[in-house]
Amino acid sequence: MNRTPPTASFGINTYSYTFSRPAAACVRSAAEAGYCGIELMIYPGHLWEGAPGDAGPAAVRRALEETELAAVSVNGPNIDLNIAAAVEEMRAYSLRTLESHIRIASEIGARFLVLGPGKANPLFPLDREILLGHLFAALDRLLPLADHCGVKISVENMPFAFLPSATDILDALAAYGHPGIGVIYDVANAHFIGEDPCAGLRLMQQRLDLVHLSDTTRTLYRHDPIGMGDVDFAAVPPVLAEIGYDRATMLEIISRRPDDDIAEGAARLAAMGFGPPYGPDAGA
Repeated sequence: MNRTPPTASFGINTYSYTFSRPAAACVRSAAEAGYCGIELMIYPGHLWEGAPGDAGPAAVRRALEETELAAVSVNGPNIDLNIAAAVEEMRAYSLRTLESHIRIASEIGARFLVLGPGKANPLFPLDREILLGHLFAALDRLLPLADHCGVKISVENMPFAFLPSATDILDALAAYGHPGIGVIYDVANAHFIGEDPCAGLRLMQQRLDLVHLSDTTRTLYRHDPIGMGDVDFAAVPPVLAEIGYDRATMLEIISRRPDDDIAEGAARLAAMGFGPPYGPDAGA
């Protein structure tokens, strides 16, 4: 009888714990619960450069070494930051913060940095070419540091970004011309904007680094527990197999009762055909 827990097929994002549990404690609890990897949110009081105790990168690295849990990626407060802002000072602050995030990723051994491509004013946006210019300038600055630190930059599809869809992101990256930039594809984000996640995954397959899973509807943007929205999760595993996706998927569920809701989500998704991890590098 297979006694492998459903959690073993998934990584866990720590968004739900940013106010309540420092990152090193999250590493230990995720390992104890049986998850195969972790995506750590970089957030003051949770994980931050120079922070003391369990919120500091050194403590997180120790926890990862002790538990042998894989540090898959780091993510940050993408709603607060904006590398495509009209205000130069905002772009400069965002880039300094992201450079700090790259250093943290390197210190703890995380493979990917999740990058938000930037936001436009929804009422009176800058011309697209200007927004792309700001994004490209940001990549010019961030990529050398990321390469030096052994961290890969992966752009995520975000509804509030000026590049919300799979096609938007791929066209922008093609125009920039750097083959080493990846994509983290968020199934809930795609569903919310009316994009078919299966079609988006097929488009992204050449750059796809990681898949985020949570639930939402198309009328209210959420990262809810599985079953609280109307995402068609059952359609996704066959597409992941079709495109040769070989990593564990990442549960990015935001909840006030995260331990239970994330574990229940893992069980529901495993029953729909997600996992076990697709290969020996799953979660790495």
